Amino acid sequence: MGIHSVPFEPDAPCPLDGVKVLDFSRLVAGNMLSLQLADFGAEVVKVEVPGSGDTLRHWRNNGVDLHWKVYGRNKKSITLNLKAEGAREMILKLLPHFDVMMESFRYGYLERIGLGPDVLMEANPNLVLVRVSGFGQTGPYRTRPGFGTLVEAMSGFAANNGFEDREPVLPPLAMADMIAGLYGAMATVIAVRNVEMNGGRGQVIDLSLLESIFSTLGPEAAVHTVTGRVRRRVGSGSESSSPRNVYATSDGGWVAISASTQRMTERLFEAIGSPELVHEARFATNADRVEHRAEVDAIVGAFIARHTLADAIAYFEEKGVTAAPVYNIGQFLEDPHVQERGIVVNLPDAELGEVATHNITPRLSGTPGRFRRPAPRIGEHNEEIWSRAGFSAEEIREFSARGTI
Repeated sequence: MGIHSVPFEPDAPCPLDGVKVLDFSRLVAGNMLSLQLADFGAEVVKVEVPGSGDTLRHWRNNGVDLHWKVYGRNKKSITLNLKAEGAREMILKLLPHFDVMMESFRYGYLERIGLGPDVLMEANPNLVLVRVSGFGQTGPYRTRPGFGTLVEAMSGFAANNGFEDREPVLPPLAMADMIAGLYGAMATVIAVRNVEMNGGRGQVIDLSLLESIFSTLGPEAAVHTVTGRVRRRVGSGSESSSPRNVYATSDGGWVAISASTQRMTERLFEAIGSPELVHEARFATNADRVEHRAEVDAIVGAFIARHTLADAIAYFEEKGVTAAPVYNIGQFLEDPHVQERGIVVNLPDAELGEVATHNITPRLSGTPGRFRRPAPRIGEHNEEIWSRAGFSAEEIREFSARGTI
């Protein structure tokens, strides 16, 4: 079956048609945020540094800017040197033509160049200003650099991740940035709707990577304040439910199992030929099983170790046990469910012919997102967008000649 090839549909209608976003952000969080809006039809205009562009353009694999091809899709690009003479006035002239402005500069940078929220809101009272940062616009850490790694460490995520006898483990992806991007997209739609539907004014969205990732850690604060306990690292296990782990198969694969309800545990014990276990005091309740997690894992693991990955998955599926294979990316792309659903699609690409990317998520039955354009070249839309602000073609050429854009 393979990966579906999907064409671009430049004129396809989308639910966010008419929403215009001026995106000064860089790196992952901002690009993730604006990607969600762009996929559902918002006109996202990236404002990039002339010549070099967004930092994602420089994250390359085999010399190809694959990060940009994925997270720059459905967007437009203009350039502007913020340090150039007249740049501030150019932004203020462009701003009334947009509903949203995004930025991820160091704390206070906009204020230092005379573009603080008060100035921006005066130029466009209905503006939604999204400020992406590591630690937020207030508090003693507001001036610190906001890289996701720092908040993944400070939030408690890394302390919970990995094995007890090993060092804490940071996520192998920009997790905090991705989570913040998703939160930011939701907040932006809320704020824009407030302007459109409720007669509201513009507002500032203070989007902190630290708070975004911390909010995903579950009831950590509640558990600690009530019990005084600090959660231990338990690898792929869980301090909330058992059995829950990954288990090796006879052919070097791994099976993930989560029997997080009593009935599922009973079903699993029946499937491995040990239904009596649920009647033993050590394993009778979830709390008992969590306390004796190592014993539970040894019993389940011994059964799985006698089977190949394919046989184990087929058997557990037949028995109605919640199990799944642990895939690498190659195995994921070959999975028939992934292929039939089109979870990954190939988009046309001028450099590669096609480029694989995740499909638009989530799927809306009535107002789906669309692939409308590939990731833009640096400054590809300078003439289109700067002319919108009233600059003539001659002025735009002059800006380009002297390095302003």
